[in-house]
Amino acid sequence: MNASRVAVIDIGKTNAKLVVFDLQAGREIAARTTPNRVIDTPPFPHFDTEALSSFLKSALRELHREHGFEAISITAHGATIAVLDETGELALPVLDYEHVGPEETAYAYRAMRPPFAETGSPPLPGGLNVGAQLFWQAKSFPKQFANVATILTYPQYWAFRLTGVLANEITSIGCHTDLWNPWTADYSTLVDRMGWRRKMPPMRRADEKLGPLRPDIAAETGLPADMPVYCGLHDSNASLLPHLWAAAPPFSVVSTGTWVVIMAVGGRAMALDDRRDTLVNVNALGQPVPSARFMGGRAFQLLAPQGLVPVTEGERRRVLDGTIAYLPSLPSGSGPYPDREGRFTVEEAGLTPGERLLVVSWYLALMSATCLDLIGADGGTIVEGPFAVNGAYLDMLSVATGRPVRVSEGSTGTSLGTAGLVLGDKAHLAPKTALHGVRDGEALAAYARAWRGMVG
Repeated sequence: MNASRVAVIDIGKTNAKLVVFDLQAGREIAARTTPNRVIDTPPFPHFDTEALSSFLKSALRELHREHGFEAISITAHGATIAVLDETGELALPVLDYEHVGPEETAYAYRAMRPPFAETGSPPLPGGLNVGAQLFWQAKSFPKQFANVATILTYPQYWAFRLTGVLANEITSIGCHTDLWNPWTADYSTLVDRMGWRRKMPPMRRADEKLGPLRPDIAAETGLPADMPVYCGLHDSNASLLPHLWAAAPPFSVVSTGTWVVIMAVGGRAMALDDRRDTLVNVNALGQPVPSARFMGGRAFQLLAPQGLVPVTEGERRRVLDGTIAYLPSLPSGSGPYPDREGRFTVEEAGLTPGERLLVVSWYLALMSATCLDLIGADGGTIVEGPFAVNGAYLDMLSVATGRPVRVSEGSTGTSLGTAGLVLGDKAHLAPKTALHGVRDGEALAAYARAWRGMVG
């Protein structure tokens, strides 16, 4: 398709947005954003899909009127699934994966779930394994689950609401769900053991056009009835995709947001450790990708709530020259140190905002470097998302890995990767990146050694 502007539906764990992406200019030109609200009411905490639907229809109408676009493409966070009845309505609400409910059936589920060697999917807390979500719902809400006709990955749920076409897609079904075997490119033994295969819609490529808008959606939004909607993909894989189009391996992508998701392409062969939140993702080309993750964006919100405040030279020297650090892990339960409780090495109340920013940024960079080591990363590192504008994070990441760090300029690769799905020839969609220059390299290296010594 020769679209020049694409409406990208981007549903993140914390916020959802609609972006108009200009493929000729290679940037976002307009956006609307809303919180991704969780409703804490029975039967369990769940995403407010109706509020999101209203937001998306309103934003589609406004942005098409103001800027125009020729196609719609979709990305969304992982660890989320929609279960539909025969009529296409939700048989159960869309579970918030942070809910601990699935742990009620964790013992029984462990006896059913496939081994890490089969799926590349580590055992994770709460509902972070989609298989655990489905198992818990089947056991805890048998009447409602008996009405489930379709098990639908989350980006494709939104595609279905727009088009009426049911489809699953490889990057979402292959993201620590326990449902996919990346080595055979087929559903895992769990899916057949639980009788779920017949509920799975056809697998479609991320860049496939699922169909035009449903007539009622076209009428409600004022969009052309023939507006194409593309299948879409998991958000971290959307960040990776433009680099697969443009770069030669080895390289790694650090996609930052609520989660920091780290993917190594063409790195060193490593035996992944499922106890440290390493896993195998499947990219949009169907290839297994060694990956690791931790909840870095959430940690930054909790530990540095004032954000990117100015830092004085005095504050920088005090942190560099002292033993002021943050040690893993917040939140606990995931990441490379899942069993540890995070703590400052000094009295937290005595830190200035600038000192706090440095300590937290360096902690997040050192956690990222640890993840890169665990998955055998090699070559340069590309940073996407909010951390790409945090100079302290970038300094430490470069020093701690001993490899160059490049920063995505302008819009996130998530938008570029999702929008670029509509094009046949994607060769010109090389992400714009800039090499990050490091200051205080020797002092930062000493700090990194001290931090690693304290962590052990």
